[in-house]
Amino acid sequence: MDWRTFAQQMASMARLLLAEESVGATLARITSSAVELVEGCEAAGILLLHGRQVETLAPTEELVIASDQLQARLGEGPCFDAAATSKGERVYRIADLTEVQPRWPAYSVQARELGWGSMMGFLLFTEDEDLGALNVCSREPGAFTEASETAGWLLASHASVAFSSARTHAQMERAVATRHVIGEAMGILMGSHRLTEDQAFDVLRRYSQENNVKLRDVARRVCEGGGLQ
Repeated sequence: MDWRTFAQQMASMARLLLAEESVGATLARITSSAVELVEGCEAAGILLLHGRQVETLAPTEELVIASDQLQARLGEGPCFDAAATSKGERVYRIADLTEVQPRWPAYSVQARELGWGSMMGFLLFTEDEDLGALNVCSREPGAFTEASETAGWLLASHASVAFSSARTHAQMERAVATRHVIGEAMGILMGSHRLTEDQAFDVLRRYSQENNVKLRDVARRVCEGGGLQ
C-alpha cells in the first residue's frame, strides 16, 4: 500500500463527500470509494439495522443486498454484527470463506454459495450515534490484507462524519419544509374559516390525532385541496 497516495485519495474523497447534495449521493460516494481505495474490495454497501431487519443502502452491486438479507435471516455475519454492536469490536472480518468459520457457521456456508470469498464489516459511528456498517466484499478468498483493514477503517471513520452530517442536514431541510407547509395550511384555514392562528393549528392537530395521519400530511392535504374535506 502506497500510503502517501492513499492519503491524497482520502483527502480528495473527503472534499467530494462534503460537496454531495443528498444523503443518497453521500452514501453512493462512500461505497464507490471503498471499491476504489480498499485493496481487494470488489463490492461495497452500507447496512442499517432496524431491530432485526436490515436495509442496504448504496450497494455497488445486487449481490451485496443478497448478502445483507442473508445475514438478517440468520441473525449472524460480520456486517450484521458490526451494525448491531455499540461496544467491543469495530471491525469484523472473514478472511477466507472456503474455511470453517465457527463464529458465523451458517452464514459463512451460504455466503460462499452466493459467491463471496472474503469480507469485512466496519462500524460507522460518531461520538453521538451508531449509524450502521460499511461492508466490503470480494469474490476471492484471502483478498484482504492488514493494509486493506487499515484502509477500510480510515475510510469508515471519514464516512461516519460525512454520513452523520448529511443526515442531519437532510433532517433540518425536512423540518423547515414541514414548518412551511403547516404555516401555509394554517393561513388557508384562517382565511376560509375566520380562525385565529391558535385555532387553525388546533384544527390541524385534532384532525391528525383523530385520523392517525401525520401533521405534515394533514397540512399538505389542506394546501392541495383548500381544506380537510
